[in-house]
Amino acid sequence: MGTPLFCVPILKSLHQSRYNIAAVYTQPPKKSNRGQKINKSPIQVASEILNIESRTPRTLKDNNEEYKFLKKIEADLAIVCAYGQIIPKNFLNLVKKGFVNIHASILPKWRGAAPIQRSIMNLDFETGISIMKINEELDSGPVSNIYKIKVGQNQNAQEISEKLSSLAAEKILENVNDILSDKAKFVDQDHLKATYAKKIHKEDSQIDWNEDASKIIGKINGLFPSPGASFSFNGERYKILKAEIGNGTGLVGEIISNQLEVACNNNQSIKILEIQRQGKRPQQISEFMLGSQIKKGSKLLNV
Repeated sequence: MGTPLFCVPILKSLHQSRYNIAAVYTQPPKKSNRGQKINKSPIQVASEILNIESRTPRTLKDNNEEYKFLKKIEADLAIVCAYGQIIPKNFLNLVKKGFVNIHASILPKWRGAAPIQRSIMNLDFETGISIMKINEELDSGPVSNIYKIKVGQNQNAQEISEKLSSLAAEKILENVNDILSDKAKFVDQDHLKATYAKKIHKEDSQIDWNEDASKIIGKINGLFPSPGASFSFNGERYKILKAEIGNGTGLVGEIISNQLEVACNNNQSIKILEIQRQGKRPQQISEFMLGSQIKKGSKLLNV
């Protein structure tokens, strides 16, 4: 059970093993923003290529058809990874060894929808993959294994996501082996230490120049590639794709160089390296500045 690109290497790893995948569950296809094109999830596309049955119910809640299907196939184990739906309580007993979730954080830290983004935005030095059993409460089940990686100062959410996905694809088979042979040990989380990675909303993308440079860099990296960290100038939105901490000073939100260095809090600054104007293609900063109205001395106001 999974939906985004993050899950595809994990599905492929399971498919290449000696285990039979009875079915794949994923979110139903969505209409694109422009036109009426229907976009299947990356997992649905992958399952079709691998010739595995894919099922795309809009919800599992009160879904008698899917309840009967899952009961009929008598699955030994369900692997869940960023599926995007809550598994109803009455479904949890339909699989012999239960539902096991691959969660992209070091639990109990960053339970919830956006653990990778929130971890980077929080300037965490490490993150990881937790293998846990699903229970009724969000990401609160007992954990069998945690695999950690370091988070570099300049690594963005896309890069960390790819590393964690590869790590999960590598480690999932030994976990499946242990679970099916009853060797896996699941230990309860310390719920008092739980933090929550709330879903990313559009308002999260707005840069606050009153923050320290490191926090702004964290937001830029954490929200790359989507929705991206952005600012507004003369009514247009600009998405910052890549930046680094500078050494200039000035008034908060002021452009202090001809290469789009912006002053922020505590006499710090950030140097924008790649940028994307609303509706335009991404550009390196030297190219962008050739035709830009944002000049040295301009003010980027918080909106």
